[in-house]
Amino acid sequence: MQVISSKDNELVKHIKKLKDKKYRDESNEYIVEGVKLIEEAVKENVKIKRIIVCEDTTRTYEIPTNVMLEIAKYECIYVTDKIFASITQVANPQGIMAIIEKNSTNEDIDYSQDIIVALDDVQDPGNLGTILRTVDSIGLNQIIVSKETADAFNPKVVRSTMGAIFRIKIIEVEDLKQTIKEMKKHHFKLMVTSLQTDNSIYDIDFHKKVIVIGNESIGVSKEIQDMADEKAKIPMLGKTESLNASVAAGIVMYEYVRQKLSK
Repeated sequence: MQVISSKDNELVKHIKKLKDKKYRDESNEYIVEGVKLIEEAVKENVKIKRIIVCEDTTRTYEIPTNVMLEIAKYECIYVTDKIFASITQVANPQGIMAIIEKNSTNEDIDYSQDIIVALDDVQDPGNLGTILRTVDSIGLNQIIVSKETADAFNPKVVRSTMGAIFRIKIIEVEDLKQTIKEMKKHHFKLMVTSLQTDNSIYDIDFHKKVIVIGNESIGVSKEIQDMADEKAKIPMLGKTESLNASVAAGIVMYEYVRQKLSK
């Protein structure tokens, strides 16, 4: 078994550079770390380019035997503890990571679903990851993101999706306003959350709706607010005036689920 021990190894350099969004875009690859995510990647048949294993993994990190048997089917590269420590991006690594090829670049929107979720400059990676996980949980297969939204293949986003990143098509658009106009041509109506309305999200019929989740600081941009067919707010009984973006997104999406289940 060959074990990489040099920080000057080309693969080690490549992995380190994948921390940068520009390089991820150029190479069309990203990194996943940990047993759970790699198990999910194998199960979803994503394109695993290489699996990198710390040479001391079986003793130090106790990766289950069934996982080791699965990863043996792929190209596995072993590295020393010191090298793994230099390339990991988590505080408590499990000694295993993989280089994954990004999903298909097909950016056609699927108009067969009841709702389409779009993000208007959501900045926090944790919020983005949680929203992707929620989108996956309600059975959607895509999300529209504005160009200024956080990178979905940022390591923090990938970890917080808990595998949803492998099942959701992420469609990044240059001009979200123009994309919404196109979606409206397919008989979808635009709904945004707003405090400037008496309507509640519980008054909305979630059928053929585009739901836009706005930036953490300023919410949905005025230009997109002005395009809305319907505005609604999330009722709150306390004194807090606004909710975390991912929490708000979850509440809205699960009102859609409630309506769907009640039919």
